[in-house]
Amino acid sequence: QVQLVESGGGLAQPGGSLRLSCAASGFTFSSYSMSWARQAPGKGLEWVSGIYNDGSDTSYSDSVKGRFTISRDNAKNTLYLQMNSLKLEDTALYYCAKGTNTRTWEYDYWGQGTQVTVSS
Repeated sequence: QVQLVESGGGLAQPGGSLRLSCAASGFTFSSYSMSWARQAPGKGLEWVSGIYNDGSDTSYSDSVKGRFTISRDNAKNTLYLQMNSLKLEDTALYYCAKGTNTRTWEYDYWGQGTQVTVSS
């Protein structure tokens, strides 16, 4: 069964950095695109970033473009999100998500989430 386990969240100051990780299992990781999504307090789920199965392309929401970097290590079945220049608005529960095919930003499974709190 598909399992996605996020880690790396925590407390950071504005302008700081955090690196999130997602350990994937239960499917052929290298055959699927992956995404990160987040949910801020009182708000709906927001797609943040996506990466093709082979890492040949990436995409970002306007709110994080230039600050966040998505990457993957298919040999380790792990997805990453490097978050730099963090803002208060980045505070949210961040989810790792499995894509529906090799090259899409839509997803069908997600993990339990890891909390990111940006505060001074």
